[in-house]
Amino acid sequence: MSPRPLVEFESVDKHFGDTHVLKDIDLAVDERDVVVVIGPSGSGKSTLLRCTNRLEEIQDGEIRLDGRSITDADVNQVRQDVGMVFQSFNLFPHKNALQNVSLAPEHVRGLSESDARHRARELLDRVGLADQRESYPHELSGGQQQRVAIARALAMDPKVMLFDEVTSALDPELVGEVLDVIEGLAEEGMTMMLVTHEMGFAREVADRIVLMSEGRIVEQNDPESFFENPETERGRQFLSRLL
Repeated sequence: MSPRPLVEFESVDKHFGDTHVLKDIDLAVDERDVVVVIGPSGSGKSTLLRCTNRLEEIQDGEIRLDGRSITDADVNQVRQDVGMVFQSFNLFPHKNALQNVSLAPEHVRGLSESDARHRARELLDRVGLADQRESYPHELSGGQQQRVAIARALAMDPKVMLFDEVTSALDPELVGEVLDVIEGLAEEGMTMMLVTHEMGFAREVADRIVLMSEGRIVEQNDPESFFENPETERGRQFLSRLL
């Protein structure tokens, strides 16, 4: 059986005023795929992710999730199906880790308090924080807070997960613990789109590398082909500056 596209971008355009941020984007993310989006600052990477869960609205084209357009879909349903983790952790400071993870499943998904908390405990175990369930955000390291944020997104049972530079605000020694969690999700078959500057991680975890420049996708390939022998001059320039 051929892979089933789970997220599809067709001729997508996005403007911020007079600035054309996304230009005629065509991209398909298959179920269970890990697609890593790279490129220089200002190339449209984060905007692409933010459009995928309707944090930003596109001006032209279509984005489909599981075969259905998200443009006219209920935005709350879209965000239940498309989990997103940001650079900043955005945890509720007055709630502990368990409460941060269980809140949305209880109040949005309609789970009972006991079921939501049981699910939250499972997910905190999964991200290696079984011993920090009762800790408040100010008592956790940046890496631990980001892992709570990942557990919180997973608690909604999304169809796809988006990660937008989730390690960029972390001290270098904390980056690995977050990347390990993401790598574990990839091994379990979670469909993911990631924006990252961690090229070694991108090469290891990605099924496909997508290079953006000036709002366009200029190259996409499997990691080995992209990093060893990029097909475009823009790809070669990008890698030469990085590596």
